[in-house]
Amino acid sequence: MPELVVIAEQLVAPVPGGTGRYTRELLRAMARLAPPGWELSSVVSRSGDPGAAEVPGVRGPRVLPLPRRGLIAAWERGVPLWPGGDAVHAPTPLAPPRRRGRRLVVTVHDAVPWTCPGTLTRRGAGWHRRMIGRAARHADALVVPTRAVAAELAARVSGAPVHVIGEGVPPSLLAEPDPGRLPDLPPRYVLAVGTVEPRKGYQHLVPAMGLLPERDLPLLIVGSPGWGGLDVPALAAEHGADVRLLGAVDDADLAVLLRRATALAVPSLDEGFGLPALEAMALGVPVVHSDAPALVEVVGGAGFAVPRGDPAALAAALRRATDPDVRAGAAERGRRRAADFDWERTARAVWHLHTGDVHPAET
Repeated sequence: MPELVVIAEQLVAPVPGGTGRYTRELLRAMARLAPPGWELSSVVSRSGDPGAAEVPGVRGPRVLPLPRRGLIAAWERGVPLWPGGDAVHAPTPLAPPRRRGRRLVVTVHDAVPWTCPGTLTRRGAGWHRRMIGRAARHADALVVPTRAVAAELAARVSGAPVHVIGEGVPPSLLAEPDPGRLPDLPPRYVLAVGTVEPRKGYQHLVPAMGLLPERDLPLLIVGSPGWGGLDVPALAAEHGADVRLLGAVDDADLAVLLRRATALAVPSLDEGFGLPALEAMALGVPVVHSDAPALVEVVGGAGFAVPRGDPAALAAALRRATDPDVRAGAAERGRRRAADFDWERTARAVWHLHTGDVHPAET
């Protein structure tokens, strides 16, 4: 029986972030849609808790013989440690050297190492550029989430065919949540979802919140601390903004937080897709977002776009998005736009790349 192995390392990483969410949702959908005769499994390094990478319907995860740092170093240096299987899907640029007679497909989420390198460590930006470049030269195919990312990569790497395959909204968010969950949420709030780091634009969002006249509209931030030393509480004190850091939350709590939000803010300096924006639109929450090309593409005119790095413009857009007379129309536009994306469509397209159908698949 042929086997597709997915590198699930991001699920056991200290900060899984958006790529961890992508990995889990892709695995869930691929497990539901596995072609007859194929087995789907996953692997992780000898670091972290393998249980964090368990997904129903996916065999494993199998633990590779190296810890995370060793695995990263080995694959960067071209050590031929194949994780098993007839085909391998790498949901991030952490991918093994290709083995003859086996298929390798790599997802590249963004071009940030080139377009916004200052939001990464110097070492991190260099590592991503090298691994993406190698994947472009040696993988059978690259998957990117938006045409914006495809265009950025085309100007910088070449080789493997690039397939634009979007993302989706998990059923767990669409299901009606427990009405008694998170009873202490404020009646109105702006929500932001994403790792707390400079690329996500919180250094511009917090001052924008301080410019709003409403004192009963706090900012709730969902996300683990990331790289960059962004001191959100200090920014909030400086600008007189009510900001509450919630840390990482599970899907059940995220569903409640999204549904009850007055608006979602996505002020990122750069993005490859912008999954929280899509999830908010699917639930009828108005979205205020930066003019990062991928966000503009995904939101598709259904939200409120503002120039990157402009707190005054963010504040003005948030005032519009939270206006009761405006919210209903924005909610309906968002739902219609979100209906164009689906994780099962994503999974089918990825499966086709591994099972031999290499025609471009775009969602």
